[in-house]
Amino acid sequence: MKHTAVYLTENFIRLNNVTLGEDVKIYSFVNAYGCEIGDETRIGAFVEIQKGVKIGRRCKISSHSFLCEGVTIEDNVFVGHGVMFTNDKFPRATNADGSPQSEADWAVVPITVKKGASIGSNATILAGVTIGENAMVGAGSVVTKDVPDNATVAGVPARPVAEARTK
Repeated sequence: MKHTAVYLTENFIRLNNVTLGEDVKIYSFVNAYGCEIGDETRIGAFVEIQKGVKIGRRCKISSHSFLCEGVTIEDNVFVGHGVMFTNDKFPRATNADGSPQSEADWAVVPITVKKGASIGSNATILAGVTIGENAMVGAGSVVTKDVPDNATVAGVPARPVAEARTK
């Protein structure tokens, strides 16, 4: 189901050019535009989902999270409260000449979160990272490098903290 410019004032939900799967649940104060949200996914309050983001089926995106352009989240992924994704390795407000940057002045660096991964609350995922299948990222971690399938990482920067899991 494709939604263009829907604003639900009773719940302060803004959807603009969003493709929603079946049985998607979106809670109050969500701003989503130009993205895709898969079947049976739940989006918590105070979440922003930017253009080009793809969220798979049966995911849970907890409140206060920010999913910027370039993020792909596969099926069955858990994103904890306040998780931040970045899409630029060298962010700047202006160019060298002082003029404001526009979309033409930088390139989106994508992030992929693979099937079954879990990201703890307040983690930050830096541009260009892939989080592997069934991997776990500890709360408050800053993920600067790829996380292998089934790995558990935590810390700043995130490092392996447990043996790889098979389930």
